[in-house]
Amino acid sequence: MVQFEAYSFTYTKHMSLKEQLSTLHQYFNSHVTKDIAWRKQQLINIKKLVIENEKPLLDALYQDLGKPNLEGWITEISYITGDVDHTIKHLKSWSAKQKVSTPIVVQPGSSYIRQEPQGTVLIIGAWNYPIQLIFGPLVAVISAGNCAVIKPSELAPKTSELIAKLVPKYLDTNAVIVVEGAVEETTQLLNEKFDHIMYTGNGAVARIVMSAASKHLTPVTLELGGKSPVYIDESANLSITAQRVAWGKWLNSGQTCIAPDYILTTKSLVQPLIDSLKKEITSMFGLKVKESKSYGRIVNSRHAQRLVNYLENQDVIVGGEHDIVNKFMEPTIVVIKDLDCPLMKEEIFGPILPIFVVDDFDHAKSYVLENDKPLAAYLFTKNKTQEKQWINEIQAGSQCINDVIMFNAVPDLPFGGTGASGIGQYSGKSGFDNFSHAKPVLKRPFIKDLPVRFAPYSDLKFKILRFLR
Repeated sequence: MVQFEAYSFTYTKHMSLKEQLSTLHQYFNSHVTKDIAWRKQQLINIKKLVIENEKPLLDALYQDLGKPNLEGWITEISYITGDVDHTIKHLKSWSAKQKVSTPIVVQPGSSYIRQEPQGTVLIIGAWNYPIQLIFGPLVAVISAGNCAVIKPSELAPKTSELIAKLVPKYLDTNAVIVVEGAVEETTQLLNEKFDHIMYTGNGAVARIVMSAASKHLTPVTLELGGKSPVYIDESANLSITAQRVAWGKWLNSGQTCIAPDYILTTKSLVQPLIDSLKKEITSMFGLKVKESKSYGRIVNSRHAQRLVNYLENQDVIVGGEHDIVNKFMEPTIVVIKDLDCPLMKEEIFGPILPIFVVDDFDHAKSYVLENDKPLAAYLFTKNKTQEKQWINEIQAGSQCINDVIMFNAVPDLPFGGTGASGIGQYSGKSGFDNFSHAKPVLKRPFIKDLPVRFAPYSDLKFKILRFLR
């Protein structure tokens, strides 16, 4: 997802990066961020930030991605406000100490788990959802009581600039700072020691992040992508299926990590499915997609050219019109003949939807299993047996039956990848847990212990301890 490019850079407070990080570490060590009231107030302020600046934030999204206001509000603004509300509602119970049973060999005593913040977390955001993928992780980081360094994507410069301007006005600057920049600045950040790093982007950069983190044994959360498959069988309601797939695929012009990347279906369904998808494209975006106010743009001309290159030597059935200068590509459907083509080997991350014909459900399932574990796996069917097999046998970050993407709207469901699609999870309680350390605590009174625990050992002590266990 994220590709670093040159962009202007300034540090806040006219301090060096090391000085700012030192301030964060000192503030964390003061234990202010452990206070639940402090955490709640910061979360409330995050909500205020996005609500009170809704228009400039939506304007920035439009300038960076051509993102329609309604789309920006649904996927970014309301996502954050909903996440904040859910987190505040449950924060007390999430952070409460959890009592666990204490075995007889440790009696008298009491045992519990205490959730503690990890320290200072580096959040490296992505350009495709430049608000959601900064403030979503930040909600989790703050809820767990951490400090944070935010690194917005330089590929969404207007949004990055606005975030850098707004964060100091709303959040505790002793605990949260914004660092703008590109490769040089990101490299500087990765050379520093953090207590956790969260990166959203692609596998190539993730390897750099992991390598840098390994030098300090820093834990990482990596939200990556991959090729999220869709299998559609003969029992599916084709009209509803096409509407849901079309929405999920061409949301944000296909620049969504959990968008349907390709479709697997049987020969008899290909043409009816294409006809239904084409109908939905017209219904959503009109006959002239380029003029639609409901359809966004590719992030930059380089990515637009990358997408155009995918269409070389392909059987384009629907769409294909593009304008690299204006970063536009209309919704495009391709019927795949060669599985070794780049469209089936690389994450598309754009508005091209390949369809590949399979013999049956087992053929589709085996193809998915032969490839990297995807971030999401989608199935459209009324067949309960196939549904059960898909859920049981397909490994993926998330799964959705008879819809796409909408699991991300359920705050109690964790979000994250597996294998090549990511490490770790966040959203809701999973985010709180991810950026916390579950510290075990055992407390015992000053009462003399039974001698069986201590040397010198004997057969009798051995028998007693076996019995007690």
